[in-house]
Amino acid sequence: MHERSSGADLAAVLRSELDRYPVGGRLPSSRALMERHQVSPVTVTRAIALLAAEGLVVSRPGAGVFRAAAPRPVPAAGDTSWQEVALSAEAGVPPARSADASGVLGALAVQPAEVIDLNGGYLHSSLLPEQALAGALARAGRRPGAWSRPPLEGLPELRTWFARDIGGTVSASEVLVAAGGQSALTTALRSLAAPGAPVLVESPTYPGLLAVARAAGLRPVPVPVDADGVRPGLLADAFAASGARVFVCQPLYQNPTGAVLSAARRPEVLRIARAAGAFVVEDDFARRLAHADAPPPPPPLAADDPDGVVVHIRSLTKPTSANLRVAALTARGPALERLRAVQAVDSFFVPRPLQEAALELVGAPAWAHHLRSLAGRLQERRTALAGALGRLRPELLPERLPAGGHHLWLRLPDGTDPQQLAAAALRGRVAVTPGRAYFTAEPPAPHLRAGYGAAEGVDRLVAGAERLAAALDGMA
Repeated sequence: MHERSSGADLAAVLRSELDRYPVGGRLPSSRALMERHQVSPVTVTRAIALLAAEGLVVSRPGAGVFRAAAPRPVPAAGDTSWQEVALSAEAGVPPARSADASGVLGALAVQPAEVIDLNGGYLHSSLLPEQALAGALARAGRRPGAWSRPPLEGLPELRTWFARDIGGTVSASEVLVAAGGQSALTTALRSLAAPGAPVLVESPTYPGLLAVARAAGLRPVPVPVDADGVRPGLLADAFAASGARVFVCQPLYQNPTGAVLSAARRPEVLRIARAAGAFVVEDDFARRLAHADAPPPPPPLAADDPDGVVVHIRSLTKPTSANLRVAALTARGPALERLRAVQAVDSFFVPRPLQEAALELVGAPAWAHHLRSLAGRLQERRTALAGALGRLRPELLPERLPAGGHHLWLRLPDGTDPQQLAAAALRGRVAVTPGRAYFTAEPPAPHLRAGYGAAEGVDRLVAGAERLAAALDGMA
């Protein structure tokens, strides 16, 4: 049995037996619990920790574990209705802010065991380098100075590694270590655009970006993308019409379409932004999610940008763990100082043990092995899900399957309501993401995002496709 579940099971048994002991009475020793319940020391430790967190027991090192006094009764709920007035006091006063996290919360939802997860925004634990992460974290905690305060910009060794990883003309002095990609996006937008200003975004795009922009009081302006990325002519028109000074894009394996900005369009995007006196925020979130059959990815836009047009974001989170929230935020010139100041005000710095663990991970031989393994397994999963959908509902599939990332962008039949379909699919025990949240304006067609990274395995992906097709058939 997995230690986490067995720890919870033992905690349930001990919880039911607590009435045997008076308040302050000593529970059996760890050795006795191990022998009686035939469990490991780790399981006993987890169980006691759960009970202690609930306030049911008190652990005294060297003395034992004792039943705690009865918890205080929960006080009656107060009246929070006054907050409706306080939180809406700025309504109608520009710049209005809107903290709508619905698109983000959907990707972070933990599905019940019986539901096949084609919705999650992070990879299943079986795809993660958990042993390598555990070893890196253990070694990091023993590094000299690991628990002292790091430099505000980040550890010099980690900044140097990120600069090499990004490549081109990027230097370590131009890199800030940020607390994950979402935090870096927030810092970039708050630094580069004033409240109330327009910001250009791809359409469709990552809902978390739209949430960040609106929470900062910015106005997202959509620029359509196709199979080759953002359309330069429409980008130029959007800059001219809006007066925006920031464009946020994902040139590699774009979320949700999976598009890669074509070689012909890459210099055009930079030329258009430079002519508009604007920044390009490059969210390079999927660089390490290329599939085994993908052609060599193009270098990031930031790799050849001497004029500081590009503000680059590179995160370690997606290919490692949702908990390794370590990213690089890269810029040149006065923009770098602005980013540094805003990040320092918001979060001070990224905890040093986490930075040390990231250094240990990427410096270990297991890192390259993990990336190779991940590329093959993502390809296998994409092929399985696309193959199953191709047999059942081939009209849903995009013209080009993505060569990286972990999701498919499905075009639904005209007249289909994506919200209703997602609800019907969930009743059929498969979770998918309706496409409406990916658009800042009315979507041109109904879409659905189906991920292949969060499900338990290939068999579950095939079953998920079958359940999704059945839900769609039921709406006909």
